Amino acid sequence: MSSFPDMEIFARVVGAGSMSAAGREMGLSPAVVSKRLRRLEDRLGTRLLQRTTRQLALTEAGQGYYKRVVAILASVEEAEAFVTRRSAIARGTLKVSAPTAFGRMHVAPHLGAFLADNPDLSFNLDLSDELIDIVGEGYDLAIRIAELEDSSLVARRLAPVHRVLCAAPAYLERCGAPGSVEELQASHSCISTTQQDIWRLAGPKGIEMVRTGGPIRTNSSEVVREALLAGLGIALRSTWDIGPELHDGRLRIVLPHYRASKNVGLHAVYPSRRFLPAKVRVFIDFLAKLYGPAPYWDQGLDQWLTIPDSAPVTAEAG
Repeated sequence: MSSFPDMEIFARVVGAGSMSAAGREMGLSPAVVSKRLRRLEDRLGTRLLQRTTRQLALTEAGQGYYKRVVAILASVEEAEAFVTRRSAIARGTLKVSAPTAFGRMHVAPHLGAFLADNPDLSFNLDLSDELIDIVGEGYDLAIRIAELEDSSLVARRLAPVHRVLCAAPAYLERCGAPGSVEELQASHSCISTTQQDIWRLAGPKGIEMVRTGGPIRTNSSEVVREALLAGLGIALRSTWDIGPELHDGRLRIVLPHYRASKNVGLHAVYPSRRFLPAKVRVFIDFLAKLYGPAPYWDQGLDQWLTIPDSAPVTAEAG
């Protein structure tokens, strides 16, 4: 068992996708990680990883070895948990990426409760609307709002995401409410980010495309939100973002039979299902319990959140 620590390093490198990311996770320098991997390969008499300047890839021998090593490590962890009763204890620093507005509104306010339950953890929360490289930048997981495509990453759906068309009362009093998608596009100011200048809406007529245009162009979703509240136009917004404003009347839903795809969801995305660190597992479980299939921000909005049966639910996300 003298090679057991080297086996663990090997598994961490494969799971993290790089020596530097695995080193940060274990508190080791990349040079030490590389040396330990070479020692393991020398002991086994075979190469486990093909190394390039850009990535690591398992050899055929490495693939078979990794599968068995993960099983061994999982058994050891289970055995230790049985004896110590500490399987749920998470330690270290948890590095998480989240969308800017969602992280500010629905992650940050709950970190106190999470850290109170996990006193041996510290938290590094990075907020960005860019699609970050989880493995390459050393994140433990990312929170993403999307209709996820096939990926080498693992994703767990945490909650549905409902996106509705809405406007401020001041705008509707000035310009009226659109009666159709055609009227929306022809006669109204539609506010969106530059990355989302075409809305794909699911409604009674199927999928309809709306090319947006208005007095403001921005790359910031939060600027769109402020412009919407200021009465500058109609926007397609998620209920997690505008739930309170819908409740108190500062915003009103327009064209209630239309919305973005039901396939869009809130997900926790992480590098590997195997050898999942306890700190990642407990945080994902915390979020799943916090949000769930009927998230708190949708309470009281049920009457607006059901797409009619005649409307397809397989539309692409807008």
